[in-house]
Amino acid sequence: MSAPGSRYMGTAEPAAAAKEANAFWHRCLKHRSFTIGAALTLLLVAAALLSLVWTPWSPYEIDMALKLKPPTASHWLGTDPFGRDVSSLLLVGARNSILVGAIAVSIGLVVGGGLGLLAAARRGWVEELIMRLADFTFAFPAILSAIMMTAVFGAGIVNSIIAIGIFNIPNFARITRASANAVWAREFVLAARACGKGPWAITFEHILPNISSVLIVQITIRFAIAILAEAALSYLGLGTQPPQPSWGRMLAEAQTLLFQAPLLAVFPGLAIVLAVLGLNLLGDGLRDLMDPRLVRQR
Repeated sequence: MSAPGSRYMGTAEPAAAAKEANAFWHRCLKHRSFTIGAALTLLLVAAALLSLVWTPWSPYEIDMALKLKPPTASHWLGTDPFGRDVSSLLLVGARNSILVGAIAVSIGLVVGGGLGLLAAARRGWVEELIMRLADFTFAFPAILSAIMMTAVFGAGIVNSIIAIGIFNIPNFARITRASANAVWAREFVLAARACGKGPWAITFEHILPNISSVLIVQITIRFAIAILAEAALSYLGLGTQPPQPSWGRMLAEAQTLLFQAPLLAVFPGLAIVLAVLGLNLLGDGLRDLMDPRLVRQR
């Protein structure tokens, strides 16, 4: 026979979890940075998803008879020097920016996060070696790495992704290692070690869940930096190559037409600003909402 009240205990935990989730979302809606950042980020994702199924015009169709047209009912944001619809280029450019950012950040998270966890778990010469390699990688920022890779392999979106991904590795390694070291000193980890658990079991069962909020915040921030880096590389001609649309290359093409068609530079520049601003605000909001010390202060 089950103990008295046991059937109520089974529903207590889901109810408490639901209450906690509702409280978290309530705090999210009250946090101005989070709401604005989430709205801008959702707008970016929606534009990228929309470009997969529909664009007002083909972003690859050239019509020189329509070049540099101002915004009209048929071309909402006008046309570029090749007669392509600017709104369609912006939609597809959002998809390419998200693609580059997602893959580059994933490279940094998997490789850098794994190295950071390894450094915190093993300590000693392993930690020292990983941190010195991270310091060495910091000497080669994304743009410099892309220039070197372009000289060897040629310009392209793949080389941009690899360069930005390599640039993200030391950042994730250092943050993961610092956060994991703080958790390794906690009492429950010492208790797990006393019970005979190995370093990898402790890492995946205790360390990683407790630093996941830090990594989530870092992902949003690095995603914004990756989008900005991709735009900069494309502006220099090292990133996304024609005919694929890119916000950075749209800016490069518009710089010689600032007095003839100034809106050509305004639209892609505004898209980059809103995307980076949204992701940064989202990261700041998540940091405030997931930090227990800041939650207790509210």
